[in-house]
Amino acid sequence: MSHPLIKIHRMFELVEPIGAITFSDIPNEAFLAVGMRNYWDGYFAGRAAPLGLAPAEVVHAVFYNFADGEVARHIPWVWGKITPQEAIAVRERGSAAALRQAIGDLAHSPGLARVTAIATRAAVSAPLEGRILYAGLRALAVPEEPVAQLWHAATLLREHRGDGHNAVLVAHGIGGTEAHVLLALTLGMRAEEFGRVHHLPAEQLAAVVGGLRARGLVNTDGGFTDAGRELRERIEARTDELAAPAYDVLSADELDELIAGLEPIAAAVTAADL
Repeated sequence: MSHPLIKIHRMFELVEPIGAITFSDIPNEAFLAVGMRNYWDGYFAGRAAPLGLAPAEVVHAVFYNFADGEVARHIPWVWGKITPQEAIAVRERGSAAALRQAIGDLAHSPGLARVTAIATRAAVSAPLEGRILYAGLRALAVPEEPVAQLWHAATLLREHRGDGHNAVLVAHGIGGTEAHVLLALTLGMRAEEFGRVHHLPAEQLAAVVGGLRARGLVNTDGGFTDAGRELRERIEARTDELAAPAYDVLSADELDELIAGLEPIAAAVTAADL
């Protein structure tokens, strides 16, 4: 069934911190323990593993928003230390451990199994077409342990939306680094302050911002123009529309139940700041 987009966007806000816990310290330490040199080795090994032994060019295309050459500093080097199958297992164990620590007693609450079951039903029902990373994740076995399964479901829903978001960015002519600049402005930051692009050479970042300024999206002060803000809002709205089919399998009451059940979990993860 069709659900209001405000609820679809709320689901994004809830699954994002749960799925993104995979990028926190506990999973990172697990990857370091099996031979990764740094955080980004573990990031690329874990997140790219569902794609198999894909070359850097493919991972760069799927992940979309990394600067040229960044992926190649890690792929295929990591596959000389760990197989994709091993990386999948390390990532799941580390992420489940981090989520369990973050949510504390909620991990043993009576309602967790119900919330996890609803989330999983949505997560494995979304359309695969054009969703490359989501499709890779869908090919994996669903964990049986409830906390691990909840993380897996959140990751599926997160990456399904992410694949759709990339498609919308392409359709609007927004490149990966440009997308980070727009996100920085959305967060009230200047591009050079944003963690995902601040390390780029100043002239490279200035050229990206200059290109957005030439399109009328960024003003001379480095902030949004009205047109830039409208474009950002349009991209987010269309992304929500493309994410909505994942929840068609749920009734209105089930979606409301899922949102209510995830809210304290997402809040606990955010407060834990792992």
